[in-house]
Amino acid sequence: MHSGFFFRIFLFSTIISLLLDWYVFSGLKTFTAGWHSHRLRSAVLWGYPGVSMGIIVVFLFGMRSFDTARGMTPVHEWVLSLFLVLLVSKLIFCIFLFIGDLGRFFYGIGDSLVRTRKKGEPFFPARRKFISDIAVAAASISVTGFLYGMTRGKYDFRLHRETFYFDDLPEAFDGFTITQISDIHSGSFDSDDGVRKGIELAKAQNSDLFVFTGDLVNNAAWEIEPYIEHFRQLKAPFGQYSILGNHDYGEYVHWATPEAKAANFEKVKQQHKKLDYRLLLNENVEIEKNGQKISLVGVQNWGRGFIQVGDLDQALQGVDKDAFKILLSHDPTHWEEKVRYHPTKIHLTLSGHTHGAQFGVETGGLRWSPVQYRYLDWAGPMEQNGRQLYVNRGFGFLAFSGRLGIWPEVTVITLKRRA
Repeated sequence: MHSGFFFRIFLFSTIISLLLDWYVFSGLKTFTAGWHSHRLRSAVLWGYPGVSMGIIVVFLFGMRSFDTARGMTPVHEWVLSLFLVLLVSKLIFCIFLFIGDLGRFFYGIGDSLVRTRKKGEPFFPARRKFISDIAVAAASISVTGFLYGMTRGKYDFRLHRETFYFDDLPEAFDGFTITQISDIHSGSFDSDDGVRKGIELAKAQNSDLFVFTGDLVNNAAWEIEPYIEHFRQLKAPFGQYSILGNHDYGEYVHWATPEAKAANFEKVKQQHKKLDYRLLLNENVEIEKNGQKISLVGVQNWGRGFIQVGDLDQALQGVDKDAFKILLSHDPTHWEEKVRYHPTKIHLTLSGHTHGAQFGVETGGLRWSPVQYRYLDWAGPMEQNGRQLYVNRGFGFLAFSGRLGIWPEVTVITLKRRA
């Protein structure tokens, strides 16, 4: 897909945004009706379209410079994010306003049926100001929330602790801890201090094993280079292991030649070595403690609708069927479609990929994210058919330069032998 294709999508989005502006403006006229300060009213009524048009123009020019040979830069992501914040806030405003206008419509019909309308009397009653007040409040909350997500939320790292119980876990590994991070997406970072916060949180856990479950970069191997020394600090007594994610294959940008794409892919793999991570490419290793062993298995990416080069059967070659097995597989749809039904039991699979959509609600008993309509499990633990899965919410971010409600994650997993 070339830049012209993307630009047509951006242009269509802009047209939708402009159509919403017309309706928003009508609501703002109701909202400001009766204000004593005409200057303030004019500032709102003409300031809003000025701000909206300014963001749209920056968006169009910013996306016009989008280079499919390089992919999105942090600047592109900021421009896109501001446009999306504006667009979503307009939609929220218009939904509330439309509900009020729908009520006016049915009131007008009902009123016409029960009495004779006087000449010159409008069919619709006047729009009630409190409806536009609610619309403004809802849109303001949306803007505030998303701006927080863009400025603070994307580096507001949270520690998630999960304990998994097994009947056949070797006794030596009872209490064994694993720190997992996933989806670094180094090409999106725009704050060195923000990245350090997440690394310091992961280091502080002092786990027995460290694993990274894919998407080191957005597209190109050079994206991780400014952060190699940062992530090299993540060490564990039993080693550091990693796998590839769908973005690590360079599939989402245009390469001058197939050779250039292949060279980038080889360099991505070499970057894992520089990070001092052992990259598992459809293979396995044994982790030994006090004379007992578990098998750590790592596959290349396999995802529904994405790259499918992961080969679980190849990765399991040489592994005893009765061995305790932990699988690193980037995309949780691999677990959905292959792992949980595989004749060889994989005790625990660690995945990422979903990012939890970087937006949602996780509070008390309420868990919701738009990504849940695609994935059986989009964040946290799940168990089916005696096989367990954990989906990490991701360390970094992509496209939307922020996180709201679904915060960046460092996971500490504890393995326990069931008594």
